Amino acid sequence: MSADVTVDSNAGVAVLTLNRPEHLNAYTADMGRLLSQAYRECDADDDVRAIVVTGAGSAFCVGADFSGNISPFEAPADDSTFSASPIDPAAFELRKPVIAALNGHAIGIGLTIALQADIRIAAEDAKYGVVQVRRGVIPDCMSHWTLAHLATLGVAAEVLLTGRTFTGAEAVALGIANRALPAERVLDQAVEMARDTAAHVAPMSAALCKRLLWDSAINNYTPRQVASLETQLHHRVMGTADAREGVSAFLDRRPPRFSSRLSADWTELPEP
Repeated sequence: MSADVTVDSNAGVAVLTLNRPEHLNAYTADMGRLLSQAYRECDADDDVRAIVVTGAGSAFCVGADFSGNISPFEAPADDSTFSASPIDPAAFELRKPVIAALNGHAIGIGLTIALQADIRIAAEDAKYGVVQVRRGVIPDCMSHWTLAHLATLGVAAEVLLTGRTFTGAEAVALGIANRALPAERVLDQAVEMARDTAAHVAPMSAALCKRLLWDSAINNYTPRQVASLETQLHHRVMGTADAREGVSAFLDRRPPRFSSRLSADWTELPEP
């Protein structure tokens, strides 16, 4: 990876770091391309069981980079190449759990990228906000959808329409973040959670559970449709080597040794 995004993999956890600390990790197109590449590579790597996304230095990402001669909000020369959702795949489209360790300020696209993660741990006193309407543009990275599903439509309306900033503690109160901690503890907590997941959760179980969770929101499944899919997916995993190993490890009081490999064993979810 380029210096703008670094990848450190250890003990089943890949830590992806937005790495422009001298610019408070301000977002560039190259950073988006590299983060997308890192997501794809981690999703394909069976040795990676959980992913943490964080920022170098004192910030997570303070939004679009305005340091160049051309504003990132100028009309693109080629409309066909522009996307308001440049992170592809989005974190919720991966098969591995993704934890956003918001170690400092996350503003604009910095926060909308984090909204695509499964779990967010925020720095309690840092500033967060989807401020694009205050810059004359509109929110991005599917935030009109992610925010409304993570919190409520009313919270999404307040955050997106006012563009105001708020602390990590308020982000938890609004339902946007899972927990808020002192900034210096955020990354350690995220990595600890990821390592526990990597060590104790079956990769196939996590992948199926995550896909069903997000597909239910994306497709607006009814409770009975979810019940049908849960039943079908139970039939897929019951009696497998992982199911036997999970029970044996629990009874033997030892860490499990799951053998499923997403690269070889994965198939998409059925229709409900």
